[in-house]
Amino acid sequence: MLLGLSVIWGGSFFFIAVAVAELPPFTIVGLRVSLAALVLWAVVAARGMAIPRSPKAWRALLVMGTLNNAIPFTLITYGEMEIASGLAGILIATTPLFTVLTAGVFLADERISAKKIIGVLIGMAGVAVMIGPAALKGMGGAAMGQLAVLGGAASYASAGVYGRRFRVMGISPIVVTAGQATTAALLLIPLSLAVDRPFSLPFPSPAAWGSVVALGLVCTAFAYVFYFRILATAGATNIAQVTFLVPVSAVLLGWLFLGERLELIHLGGMALIALGLSAIDGRLWRRRLSTARAC
Repeated sequence: MLLGLSVIWGGSFFFIAVAVAELPPFTIVGLRVSLAALVLWAVVAARGMAIPRSPKAWRALLVMGTLNNAIPFTLITYGEMEIASGLAGILIATTPLFTVLTAGVFLADERISAKKIIGVLIGMAGVAVMIGPAALKGMGGAAMGQLAVLGGAASYASAGVYGRRFRVMGISPIVVTAGQATTAALLLIPLSLAVDRPFSLPFPSPAAWGSVVALGLVCTAFAYVFYFRILATAGATNIAQVTFLVPVSAVLLGWLFLGERLELIHLGGMALIALGLSAIDGRLWRRRLSTARAC
């Protein structure tokens, strides 16, 4: 199930790469979250879940939709106009690094430990390796694309910290995902019409339309439902491993179907990010330490 989820989320970078060749970012993301919202509300209705009524709840859902859908989806889509889908998948894997920093600042029960600091430093070193000297040479398109995806990762991290309030509010995770997709759509559809002017563009190909539909129905709506099913079955600690698998899926799909080739420096950066994430997770390091003591 974890492998399946990693392929779905890794596939989102592939579908974005196909869609962005013909459609602008706000239009892609606006359609993506609109389709996802329709499916997620259907799931909510089928399960008979309570829909929040209070303005306070919907204000919180608006913030969540902005942080967890509107901003990161748009930044990632923009980034893939400049960089390969596989590289975008690697960079978005830095989300837990940003989460450690954000949670350490805003959450009293998530203090930053020495182990987490080491993990963040190693992971950020991987990011620095991948962006490389381009950032010092006038910020070319590739560097800006990478920074956009990193901005998306930081936004995801902020959403993860902000989203903890919904447990206190008693709102079901599926209802939260439906609400955030809805508020994101309400933000992005007007932006698409005003900025992208999609009706003035050439009619997209079936591949572009199919990619947008796949992004909305499979990589967003179905992925969220699948995620919560795995969460209930395997627990939060085990599902965190999907962070390690998504970049691999994104790289493989880009290589197989888009002819993308990552440079050695990108693979080296991915290795450092994985090492940093393993330090934050801690289990592999504890297992190695226990083995060494036993020897």
